[in-house]
Amino acid sequence: MNYLRGDWFDNIDPIITSWMNRNGLRLLRISVGIVFVWFGVLKFFPGLSSAQDLAINTIKLLTFDLVPDIIIINGLALWEVLIGIGLITGKFMRETLLLLFLQMMGTFTPIFLFPEEVFTKIPYAPTLEGQYIIKNIVIISAAIVLGGALRSRSVNTLK
Repeated sequence: MNYLRGDWFDNIDPIITSWMNRNGLRLLRISVGIVFVWFGVLKFFPGLSSAQDLAINTIKLLTFDLVPDIIIINGLALWEVLIGIGLITGKFMRETLLLLFLQMMGTFTPIFLFPEEVFTKIPYAPTLEGQYIIKNIVIISAAIVLGGALRSRSVNTLK
């Protein structure tokens, strides 16, 4: 693979990595925001979110069945859309990340409360809902990177 190294590579690599350095955090923030808005909006329409039933059942159990399903799913949808809007706009990032981390804690509770719905073979073969939960590890890592950049980089880097 020596053909990748040399003058061409040495000239183009700094350009590409510099562009990534300038734009990476903004693209990460916006892309995670899009995921939150997209998944949140789906929850406003019954039956469109594959995680809807599991989310409702989890929150019902955690609230001792005191909150009606429609409030649960619309509240969760609004929460996710707010996180998404906060990430996309870059406004109120600390508050947005707090909402995100609280929501992420909730997304992992079905693993413990409803393992039979999260795995076809516990603990290594996730269902679609389980995969939906496991992908949140990447979102948590992205939020940690974004949160870490709040002080270490200028605000303009995140916008």
